Amino acid sequence: MAQKRTKPQRNTKTTSTSKPSTGGKNFHLEFKNEAQALAWAAFKQHDVLFLIGPAGTGKSFLACAFAIEQILNKERRRIILTRPIVESGESLGYLPGEFEEKVHPYMLPMYDCIEKQVGKDGPWRDKINQAMEVAPIAYMRGRTFDDAICIFDEAQNASMLQLKLFLTRFGENSKIIITGDPTQSDIAGRVALVEAMQKLRGTDGIGVVEFKLNSIVRHPLIGKIIEKLEA
Repeated sequence: MAQKRTKPQRNTKTTSTSKPSTGGKNFHLEFKNEAQALAWAAFKQHDVLFLIGPAGTGKSFLACAFAIEQILNKERRRIILTRPIVESGESLGYLPGEFEEKVHPYMLPMYDCIEKQVGKDGPWRDKINQAMEVAPIAYMRGRTFDDAICIFDEAQNASMLQLKLFLTRFGENSKIIITGDPTQSDIAGRVALVEAMQKLRGTDGIGVVEFKLNSIVRHPLIGKIIEKLEA
C-alpha cells in the first residue's frame, strides 16, 4: 500500500478497547488526536509500520500499547524491544552489571510506556513480562522473531545496516513497528531512517504515519519549544 499521511487536529479523542483473556476490566486506550487513531488503524493494515514525528507525540506509547493488546488478546506471543545504543557503539561490555543491567538505562522510555498501561504488577503485567524480550541490535544477527510485535524505538539513531538487520528478522505472524524523529538524530551525517523510508515507499505491506507538531500530547510547551529552536 502507499504511504499513510495525516495532518491531525489537536484534542480529537477516540478510543480503542480490547478484551484480553486475563479477565476483569478491558484494556482501554484513548487517542488524543487523529494521528494516533490513524496509527492504530495502520497497525492492523501493515506488517511494517514507520511512526515518524517530533518528541511527545506518543509514538512509542502507541507502539507499546498495540503490542500489549496483541499479547492480552492472544493474537501474538512475544514483544521484541530494541533501541540503538549510540554512545557505546552497540558494545555493552563497559557498563557494570549483568546483561539486563547494562541495557536497562537505554530501555527505560519503553519500560515507562508499558508501566503506564499495565502497572508495575498484577496479572496483565505478569503476562507482558513473560512475553517481553529486549533484543539489542548487536546480538540480533541470525535470529527470527515469529508470532511477535517487534518494536525498534528511536530509529533516527540507527545506521542503514542496523535498520536492514532489524527489518529482516521478523517471521510468521509478526509485525514490525519503527519509531523515530529524524530531526533529533545523535549520529553525524545523513539519517538512515529517512533514506530507508524513501526506498521502501509504496511497497505493499509497509506504511508510514507522520505526526506533526500539533500532534504533541506530552506537554503543550513542547511544540512551541521545537518550533522556536528549529526556526
